[in-house]
Amino acid sequence: MEFDVFIPARYGSRRLPGKPLIEIKGKPLIQYVYECARSSSAARVIVTTDDERIVEAVRGFGGEVHVTRAAHPTGTDRIAEAVDALGLADDRIIVNVQGDEPQMPGSLIDDVAHTLVDHPQSVMATACHPFAADNEHNDPNVVKVVIDIDGSALYFSRAPIPWSRERQTIRAQRHIGIYAYRVGLLKTFARWQRSDVEQIEQLEQLRVLYYGGRIIVHRTTAAPGVGVDTREDLVKFEQYLASI
Repeated sequence: MEFDVFIPARYGSRRLPGKPLIEIKGKPLIQYVYECARSSSAARVIVTTDDERIVEAVRGFGGEVHVTRAAHPTGTDRIAEAVDALGLADDRIIVNVQGDEPQMPGSLIDDVAHTLVDHPQSVMATACHPFAADNEHNDPNVVKVVIDIDGSALYFSRAPIPWSRERQTIRAQRHIGIYAYRVGLLKTFARWQRSDVEQIEQLEQLRVLYYGGRIIVHRTTAAPGVGVDTREDLVKFEQYLASI
């Protein structure tokens, strides 16, 4: 099995502007993400961005980059433009590793790609792990996923799902924002109108569920590491680097 990793990156993050280019120990954040992706079995790793500053940074450390237009509502839409421009075959598998995941293990990237291959009835694969703490279930910055008996996603939400009337054990899992899909699905995804639930939750994977696609979920036992969404996350990542 061969697959490619695409890393969508944009400069204008609301909570941490310019974060792909924030330097930590002499390297921009996007380089850490790129190096994680290169540690996987991917045949090719490509950063997709509309920002010339990110283009220059990626080329500066020897990475491959593809320039897209700016007006994309999600990273998946940005990747869809890139794979179309590159002329990739419809059955080619693409893994989306978000540009703010500097600790994404190469082994997890491989696992998500293999999960999609092993479940041909699914159009998309993603990952999850158990909650590390009970208070994460109520945190809107933590995305939750509820999974059916066959391992497919029923729903994703920032809200505490499922809501337990009787205070029973939480059965949701913490979602990890990594996705595998085939190029053919990406072309269709880009043509679909964004649903109300996707826009309300700001979760692109809900577009797939809304239009009837099946998302298989790979379960891992532990978190992949710090995703850098906020200044506090950045401090945690810096502390991690200082400890190794």
